[in-house]
Amino acid sequence: MREALPAYLSVPPEKLGEGVPVKVRTCGDMEGVADDMARVMLELIEAARSEGRSATLIVPVGPVDQFPVLAERINQRRCDCRDVMLINMDEYLTGDDRWVPIDHPLSFRGFMNRKFYDRIDPGLAPRPENRVFPDPTDPKKMARLIDRRGGVDACFGGIGINGHIAFNEPPEPGESVSVEEFAALPTRVLSLTRETRTINSVTVGGEISIVPRRAITVGMKEILAARRLRFYCNRPWQRAAVRRVLHGPLTSACPASLLRTHPDAELTVADYVAELPDIQLR
Repeated sequence: MREALPAYLSVPPEKLGEGVPVKVRTCGDMEGVADDMARVMLELIEAARSEGRSATLIVPVGPVDQFPVLAERINQRRCDCRDVMLINMDEYLTGDDRWVPIDHPLSFRGFMNRKFYDRIDPGLAPRPENRVFPDPTDPKKMARLIDRRGGVDACFGGIGINGHIAFNEPPEPGESVSVEEFAALPTRVLSLTRETRTINSVTVGGEISIVPRRAITVGMKEILAARRLRFYCNRPWQRAAVRRVLHGPLTSACPASLLRTHPDAELTVADYVAELPDIQLR
């Protein structure tokens, strides 16, 4: 059975990232991953401030646990983040390609308010205009905004079960997209794959009908143009995904494999994600 599996699934924990340009770190349990992600975000915010400017970060809603930690540390350190810009990677859309209502159970805008912005001292929190989500009525606005900010200091994110980053979904079966073409995809509206909708339904009790079919995402072009890529994995099912990303083919069929084309990419995983996938018949 194992002989028929892709070779990358057999890469042991201590060899993750060996031979590829992505730096790989392990970071304890889920709490440790959240703590590390919050720490790195705050370090970049403070580093930019020491240079006399305000940081611009692209951030995800998955992973999620870092935001309450980051809010608490901003308050503790009295870190002025009013001019810091946080660009969320994506948001779900309605059937007519508008943002889902902010009170939708899966709204990323609602999540960011509850778990981050509302927890920060109002005198320290990013100003409303610096809490950015890609706009389905004007996707090209994202590139203009990033250009005005002088680029993105770092893009943070996770990795989907099909290898997606943000909602940059792999091509559908039978659709051919080169690595170069995929890397150039900008912020856009798109349909979500069945795999993404299925795994994301876990957060709503497995009820896939609640998961929207459409979304807007920051593009691969904007992500790969960030000066740093800092990605995190904290789910047991990501054991296979991280191995495919690091040691499988470099291909648009696994969008996160394009991390390997970036000069400063880092992937941090929980200890249990680094373990070999448990693949056997039961």
